[in-house]
Amino acid sequence: MAVVHLARGRSRRIQAGHPWVFRTEVESVHGHADPGDIVDVVDHRGKFLGRGYINPASQILVRLLTTHEETVDAAFIQRRLRTAWEYRRRLLPDVEACRVVFGEADFVPGLIVDKFGPVLVVQTLALGIDKWRDEIVGMLQELLSPDGIYERNDARVRELEGLPLRTGVLQGHVPDRITVAENGLQVHVDVVGGQKTGYFLDQRENRAAIRPLCRGARVLDAFCHTGGFALNACAGDARSVLALDISAEALAVVGENAALNGMADRITTRAGNAFDALREMQQAREQFDVVVLDPPAFAKNKAALEGAARGYKEINLRALKLLAPGGFLVTCSCSYHMDPALFKAVVEDAAVDARRRLRLLAQRAQGVDHPILIGYDESHYLKCLIYEVI
Repeated sequence: MAVVHLARGRSRRIQAGHPWVFRTEVESVHGHADPGDIVDVVDHRGKFLGRGYINPASQILVRLLTTHEETVDAAFIQRRLRTAWEYRRRLLPDVEACRVVFGEADFVPGLIVDKFGPVLVVQTLALGIDKWRDEIVGMLQELLSPDGIYERNDARVRELEGLPLRTGVLQGHVPDRITVAENGLQVHVDVVGGQKTGYFLDQRENRAAIRPLCRGARVLDAFCHTGGFALNACAGDARSVLALDISAEALAVVGENAALNGMADRITTRAGNAFDALREMQQAREQFDVVVLDPPAFAKNKAALEGAARGYKEINLRALKLLAPGGFLVTCSCSYHMDPALFKAVVEDAAVDARRRLRLLAQRAQGVDHPILIGYDESHYLKCLIYEVI
């Protein structure tokens, strides 16, 4: 087994629990390792820090699987999968639709597994775990007995690992459309053509959290995707909901989901760029009792952070001006680089410019099936702030 030696002073982050070793932190590599092989990582004195798979083609040279001197083999991977599944079964009210494995936060770096009823969707986003793909499919079949397993390895991050993009059925049968239950609602999921793995499971608990705010309210769900927040607003007895998104395909699914849940008379859709639409609605002096902002990640990397902050401020400023006194703003960011303190500061700066005074009701994150691993800040990517306009 090859050994990766860190440079002096570069082990503190690893010792604090971060599972990535960057090439710039390495002093030397002793021994031969093919890409994807298991290697040991030691500090500059030779003290063992962890064991993981190596990829010289990536800026992340090693992704750690364990901090113990234990054998990494099929039995090891199987234990990790079983532990992740047992965690979800213990903590979730139901596991019909949930994230089964959340990569590094479940100590299987680069592996994502989402469950949508009888179908699993798999992503292997790092070379080391991609080499285990076929074995993992067999393990998941044994562990969860799905009707089908689908591969959504079309994420661009694979290219940073030197991996090809690919999608397709890996096991069994996968229908074009799946209907799953979430928060007592029926939701259509397109695992083949939908975004990411087909549906954003990480917002499940935040979607349910808006229900008490929506009784008798007029609600705007901006960047609505397939209408998860809109449906929950109606489940909370909203008077009406306007679902806004730039994607006509997503809005078509919103309509289907509304009809499926008997809410078609209360949910209307509007296609358009949210930045423009929010400005136009403000100019038209429209008012809402609740505004939900759930945009895609504005900051894909640290270099984009300044522009992202301007974008978040703009949409929150417009949303605040649309809210009636006593209304509620539910605002989200899934950009890891927009850390919680900065996101909160951006929203509150927008409130000053909008001449709105806010009361913070809740600071939320992603659901428990997307656990936050201490020492690995990248696992805390989703922020959801709920404010009352006073």
